[in-house]
Amino acid sequence: MGRTPEIRIAAIDDAHGIALVHVASWRNAYRGLMPNDVLDALSVEQRENGWRRIISAPNATGRTVVADRDGEIVGWASVGPGRDEGASEQGELRGLYAHPTEFSTGVGHALISAVEIALREDGFASAYLWVLDGNDRAARFYERHGWNEDGTVKLDERQTMTLREHRRTKSLV
Repeated sequence: MGRTPEIRIAAIDDAHGIALVHVASWRNAYRGLMPNDVLDALSVEQRENGWRRIISAPNATGRTVVADRDGEIVGWASVGPGRDEGASEQGELRGLYAHPTEFSTGVGHALISAVEIALREDGFASAYLWVLDGNDRAARFYERHGWNEDGTVKLDERQTMTLREHRRTKSLV
């Protein structure tokens, strides 16, 4: 904990810190919602390599911001144009994660505030995100920040599992 983190655009050197948060937050948030073997197999090294590719992509269609406290990445969020069919006119909050040791410290609030500003700057009047069925902590967080469930559900086929997700939307105007 400590002082409020700086929210800034992710740089290539942030890939390791983003990957650490990514793996720790998934293992915490999705335990009991995804198979343990999937969560236990998550690799910081693989996530770091993926983040290096995303951050350095010359034609990236979104942006990733990090919460940096004294040189340590304590959270991240990624936004861009909607990736779902027919949703390219909407913004999409593709992911927002804080390290589990940072829950309820204001990191998530700082990140969501920053990405809502970024989405507005990018010209989006509304945005959406997906929350995994059963991820009640995330659902409550988004609800507090004005992202409301709209009744749309999708099944996300991944590896050996099917994930049920609920869409939440927010007007940005």
